[in-house]
Amino acid sequence: MIFDTHAHYDDEAFDGDREEVLSSMRDNNVGCIVNVGASLKGVKESVALSSRYSFIYAAAGIHPDEAGSMSGEVLEFLHSQCMLEKTVAVGEIGLDYHWDVEPREDQQKWFIEQLHLAKEVDLPVNIHSREAARDTFDIMKREHAGSTGGVIHCFSGSLEMAREYVRMGYYIGIGGVVTFKNSRMLKQIVMDIPLEYLVTETDSPYLAPEPFRGERNDSRNLSYVLEEIARIKGLTVQRVEDIVYENAKNLYRL
Repeated sequence: MIFDTHAHYDDEAFDGDREEVLSSMRDNNVGCIVNVGASLKGVKESVALSSRYSFIYAAAGIHPDEAGSMSGEVLEFLHSQCMLEKTVAVGEIGLDYHWDVEPREDQQKWFIEQLHLAKEVDLPVNIHSREAARDTFDIMKREHAGSTGGVIHCFSGSLEMAREYVRMGYYIGIGGVVTFKNSRMLKQIVMDIPLEYLVTETDSPYLAPEPFRGERNDSRNLSYVLEEIARIKGLTVQRVEDIVYENAKNLYRL
């Protein structure tokens, strides 16, 4: 079975056919999905989806691009959502220096606050890091250090940094980018990092794998990611599928 550890089915890209897409998952070997909150609205909708579908779980967190919406009251709301039975992680949280939508100091402040929340509620973290690899790593090491576990979503750092995250007990999230011809570093990371520390994700509706690059992504496309991981590792697709599914269950304690 396939486990999508990071998707956004609350996104408006699915407004026209969300029910149809999600209802097709079981027939396409998709057994579990974690719908990840990125905004206050996204957290609410992720929780709602987890209530509606038995195979969907929620993650509650505020993306760094939404740091300006954060407050003590919002943090209390996130705490309440983390206490729900089907909320399995705090995320996605982290830093994004690509667009610098919010001041970096604010991003860092609320990233740290949400890492502390994860420790308080004893849930793993789902980490976003874009063009902020060193600051993300330094904050993770100082403020979390693998204490409740977690996954580095859509990993884009160096091989040495991937190794350091694994040493701290984090999983590395691998999605459609690994199928791109120019993703040499990510392919090297997949080759180097033990399979027991890799999990699969889509970031749906984004980052569709080849041959659908640029199109709307969904969890059914993870078969292409699994095939590429298997090719790189020199293993059967079934073996990779089985191991990363168990990894994801361990990550989210399911």
